[in-house]
Amino acid sequence: MGTCITIETVLGDITKLSVDAIVNAANSSLLGGGGVDGAIHRAAGPELLAECRRIAEKRRNVPGGPCPAGDAVISSAYKLPCKKVIHTVGPVWYGGSRNEPALLASCYRNSLLLAEEVGLHSIAFPNISTGVYGYPKELAAKIAQSAVKNTIHETPGITRVIFVCFDQENFRLYNTL
Repeated sequence: MGTCITIETVLGDITKLSVDAIVNAANSSLLGGGGVDGAIHRAAGPELLAECRRIAEKRRNVPGGPCPAGDAVISSAYKLPCKKVIHTVGPVWYGGSRNEPALLASCYRNSLLLAEEVGLHSIAFPNISTGVYGYPKELAAKIAQSAVKNTIHETPGITRVIFVCFDQENFRLYNTL
């Protein structure tokens, strides 16, 4: 018999969650930015940026930057209430013609696989790429939900997935799709 998994949607601040991992919608440099990325870095403290710099240095020869779109890396969480931060880079929306759907799905898939690999059980996702990267929110929500459902059978250790919506529009979309 399979493991029971809980998938839920909440409206709130991802930096306040006490889960095993929160996912950071990072940029490819891993060196912080705006939106959820900036909020996570501020809440975690300067040690997170220092660790991200070390990760970026080790991955400096990776095509597309230390963490290209669709990829994921993991760090400690420092002052955050979670155990780990999984950094993933969503695609910038160019109208859907540059493999954006597959790249966005890879963000969710690779984050789940990485969490499973290191023995984590609960993971919280923000609305990846829907801020300054311009991904249409409804399309992004459908891809997020589908990617999680299509990957979860490969991650039996993951028992809880939370979609954390910062705004009412995303919260409504996740609850009506």
